[in-house]
Amino acid sequence: MATLSPTMSAHPARGPIRRAVERFLSNIPAVVGLVVTLIIIGMSLTYQWWWIYSPNDIDLRAINQGPSVSHWMGSDGVGRDVMARLMQGGRISLLVAVVSMFISMFIGFIFGAVAGFSGRLVDGAAMRLVDLAMTLPPVIFLLVLASIAGTGVMPTILVISLLSWPVLARMVRARFLELRERDFVVAARGMGASLPHLLLRHGIPNCIDILVVYATLQIAAGILLEAGLSFLGLGIAPPEASWGNMLNAARSTRVLEAYPWQWMFPGALLVTSVLAINFIGDGLRDAFDPRSDLN
Repeated sequence: MATLSPTMSAHPARGPIRRAVERFLSNIPAVVGLVVTLIIIGMSLTYQWWWIYSPNDIDLRAINQGPSVSHWMGSDGVGRDVMARLMQGGRISLLVAVVSMFISMFIGFIFGAVAGFSGRLVDGAAMRLVDLAMTLPPVIFLLVLASIAGTGVMPTILVISLLSWPVLARMVRARFLELRERDFVVAARGMGASLPHLLLRHGIPNCIDILVVYATLQIAAGILLEAGLSFLGLGIAPPEASWGNMLNAARSTRVLEAYPWQWMFPGALLVTSVLAINFIGDGLRDAFDPRSDLN
């Protein structure tokens, strides 16, 4: 009777998910980025329970007051607490980034999947539309869309979503062109499986690595795009707080020189958040890459 070697019995086979988690946890920058991101998310979502100020509370006695015991990060030009507005701005930025990520991921996945699983005519038409969207100058396209859609949370989500989906569509199409030649997909199509069945049963499970990495990196890009639009006055309009319009309000020379806390804290939190999420994205990309498993 065959017996297992001591090495095989002591080290049972690990599944792909477990190997991916172990690779991610061995990536120190990714783990640090995850911890920092969770701290920022937790503070943004719970600040109203542990901080005494609201983002639009005005204290006329604290106009342009520096960091103090009562206002840890100081106050702005109308007496609003900078820390409360930072936390509310983080909530708005994360909301815009996450919702726009889901919308752009849905559009990009559908376009790429239909192009990859359909015939040459549909594939060509879909890819020409993707090429058109990718060849438009992104900055000009962004400004035109923002000027048409207007300001506010929902218009900003719409603008970012319409700008971000073509890259994912190309990646998904490339994966599906490879996938449709696999025996199990050919067999499923031969048995009359519909396109929705192929997408749900075979497409999404085999694209999960692309979708997870894209989602993470797109959240970081969405935060930057929202901040840029709000800084230009085309995103989240005051008095609603966002990191971008906080930087816009502090862009005068007088504020830059005399009241640095009004731009330093929003800028630092914006950079820290984007870097942390990018580290997570890099860690996920390496974790889902089987070539990273050297064991």
